[in-house]
Amino acid sequence: MALSKKQYSEIRGHLDSCKNPLFFFDDDQDGLCSFLLFYRYKKEGHGIVVKTSPKIENLVLSKIMEYNPDKVFILDIAATEYEFLEKIKIPVVWVDHHGQSKIENAHYYNPRISKAEDNHPTSFMCYNAVNHGMKASDTEYRIYLWLAALGAVADWYIPKYLKEFMKEYPGIIENFSKNPGDIIYNSKLGKLIRIFSFILKGKHTDVMKSVKTLTRIKSPYDILNQETPEGKYIHKRYEEVNDAYEPILKDALAAIEKSKEKLAVYAYKDDKNAFTTDISNEAIYRFPDKVVLLAREKNDEMKCSMRSSKINLIPVIEKALTGLNGFGGGHEHACGLNIKKHDFEEFLGRVNEAI
Repeated sequence: MALSKKQYSEIRGHLDSCKNPLFFFDDDQDGLCSFLLFYRYKKEGHGIVVKTSPKIENLVLSKIMEYNPDKVFILDIAATEYEFLEKIKIPVVWVDHHGQSKIENAHYYNPRISKAEDNHPTSFMCYNAVNHGMKASDTEYRIYLWLAALGAVADWYIPKYLKEFMKEYPGIIENFSKNPGDIIYNSKLGKLIRIFSFILKGKHTDVMKSVKTLTRIKSPYDILNQETPEGKYIHKRYEEVNDAYEPILKDALAAIEKSKEKLAVYAYKDDKNAFTTDISNEAIYRFPDKVVLLAREKNDEMKCSMRSSKINLIPVIEKALTGLNGFGGGHEHACGLNIKKHDFEEFLGRVNEAI
């Protein structure tokens, strides 16, 4: 359930009571599906994908000036910055599942505030908010279902409605599994998950064109089978990014497999595409006994993703970054961080010592 029925009703009320909403969402599949669920329900407003930079404060304030919304929704973004909310003179609705922060100046919904270990994906909560009172035969309900299934599994969570999704959309998942990795790396839903990740990469104009195209797609088959012009466009964008991804993935997995250290590190250079999240997720599925760190060198920074199936990475990263020029955080077993190149080796040494 994640949130209470009362909280889901409140979120629906916030959507119903605005005419020009502005949606900010994280640049992963969970964030994207959260936006698509709310946008399909509301059919009004604008969506803005949020990268790690610039700071969310600058982005939110500038876009409010541009679009003049009557309400702001922030989806799947950790509340590490929230002091800026007092500068916003319109209602803000924030739905997230990172950390346990309590924030003021916003209608804030996070299941971890009442139950620290509750890590239901944001798209799971958005789905529960918008599908109230709908019948399984409703077209919009079926659209909500596949978006919610994709967003949840992409965030390594198996929702109760996954079997219903399998029934409504045959052939996309052949074999049910309680292990998200089995579905992500061995099914057509896994391909859709990769597609949703890859269309969020590249130039901002290309990303937003793809997001806008997704708001018009009704069925996952439109993309997988390229049955509509919109589906063909999304699949073509995926193929372009995948051509760059596959060689890096192959090299990274080979290097991680050969690594004799508990901490397996793979670093690469790429100014265009960020693949650290995608590769680190697959690496920890393939090598669950390792702690995996993927680092992309860009300018003078190392942009990293860390994964572990057993170790809580948050305190490890916080301690290792002390006194260094970097920042990071996320979930207990999946974290992101940025660190200056000149501090990277020192950081790795500290992490090795900690684990």
